[in-house]
Amino acid sequence: MNKPDTFALDKNTLIDQAHKQMDVHLVAPDYSLRQKLALLCRILFDNGHDSGLAGQITARTGTPGQFLTQRLGLGFDEITAENLLVVDEDLNVLEGSGMANPANRFHSWVYRARPDVNCIVHTHSLHTAALSMLEVPLQVSHMDNCVLYGDVAFVPNWPGVPVGNEEGELISTALQDKRTLLLAHHGLLIAGESVEQSCTLGIAFERAAKMQLMASSAGEIKPIDPELGQEAHDWILRPKRSEAAFAYYARRALRGGRNADCLNETR
Repeated sequence: MNKPDTFALDKNTLIDQAHKQMDVHLVAPDYSLRQKLALLCRILFDNGHDSGLAGQITARTGTPGQFLTQRLGLGFDEITAENLLVVDEDLNVLEGSGMANPANRFHSWVYRARPDVNCIVHTHSLHTAALSMLEVPLQVSHMDNCVLYGDVAFVPNWPGVPVGNEEGELISTALQDKRTLLLAHHGLLIAGESVEQSCTLGIAFERAAKMQLMASSAGEIKPIDPELGQEAHDWILRPKRSEAAFAYYARRALRGGRNADCLNETR
């Protein structure tokens, strides 16, 4: 059989062919939701999102008004599938022991406002936190960061500790239809359609903040073509790409038996 001559094909056709190949060849590992969320905590810890006990990571359980989250008092590097909590919108613990972070209240507001969101990440990662101190939006101006292109909201005023309903209303309103948010003097918010997508966006966000700080210290950051930025955004953000990226980060986190305890699950 003669192989097709791809050198005569236009870019859109080649992209479509690549998408079809990804759908066939990229197969996601069979992790439970609890295992995915625990892995996400470990992956983010490994990628600069550690800030002690600050930050929350949640995922819808599939039951309306309920989500999984980590127990207050544990760092991201201590989270396992087993010690995650199931809480309701009022942060009452339905499964597990201990208490949720009271700042999870604004997650409930986001979930109510955005039925498409299934996993929320909020961290104070170092470079994002440093950028937030400048009260400037995140600039997406490199191919690797285009998964965020046109998808970053900005809150220029710090609302204080986000444990009140006022903060939940502010954050959910500012997010609008975006998947990510930079909070001045605070950190980042990821509102993903899946655990895998939130992982991809969280890592990209911190890297983009680091690159912005480095580039702006050397000169003026130049914008990229909006059409090409959107094209790259859509290319990277496909579910199969997010699943493949998450699988890679999970393999890296688990290499040599490190973080293997996070998969422990007896429920």
